[in-house]
Amino acid sequence: MGYWQKNRKVKFSIFNFQFSIVVLLTCVACNHVSTPRPYGYYRITVPDTAYRDFAAQYPNYPYTFALSQNAVVKPRLDAEEPYWINLFYPALDATIHCSYKPVRHNLRELTNDALEFVYRNASFANAIPEQDYTHPEARVYGVLFDLEGNTASSCQFFITDSTTHFFRASVYCNCPPNADSLAPVYEYLRTDVLKMVETFEWK
Repeated sequence: MGYWQKNRKVKFSIFNFQFSIVVLLTCVACNHVSTPRPYGYYRITVPDTAYRDFAAQYPNYPYTFALSQNAVVKPRLDAEEPYWINLFYPALDATIHCSYKPVRHNLRELTNDALEFVYRNASFANAIPEQDYTHPEARVYGVLFDLEGNTASSCQFFITDSTTHFFRASVYCNCPPNADSLAPVYEYLRTDVLKMVETFEWK
C-alpha cells in the first residue's frame, strides 16, 4: 500500500468520525424541548410610609389631610384657581394631581366634570369600582374610583362639603401604564390616597 493510499484512508476515517459527531449532536439538539417561562418584571421596592399634617406646611390652604413623608408638595402656579397642588413621589416617579374649586351654585357641574375625568379612561379600564366616603361631622362627602387595568390614572377621587368646597385628585405614574408591573406602586399610592380621604378636613 502506497503512502498516498494510506494517508487517504486516515483522512477518510477522520471524516467519518467527524460526520458521526455532527449527526449525533444534531439528533440530541432536535430532541431538546424548551420550557416556556412566565414573563418577568423588575422588582419595585416601595419606601416605608409615615405621615405629617399638610396644614403644618401650608396653613393658609382651605383644606388639610395626612400627607405622606415621601411626597413633595408642588403648588401649581399655572392653575386656574389657587390651592392647586401636585404631590410628587421622587422614589416612584409618580404624582397625585390635586385641584380645588370653590362651590358657587355649581356643584352639579363640578361633579360632572370630575366624573368625566374618571370615565375618559373607561375604554382602557377593565372595571371602575366606586367607593363612597361620608364624614358628616367634618362635612366631608366623597367618592373614590379605582381604575383597574392599563389606564393612565389608577385611582381618582373627589371630595366636597356640598356648599363651599370641591377637591379632586388623580394618581399618575410617569411611564407607560402596565397594571402588572406597576402593581406595587399602584397599591402603595392607593394606600396614601385612602389616608388622604379618611383624614381630609376643611379649614
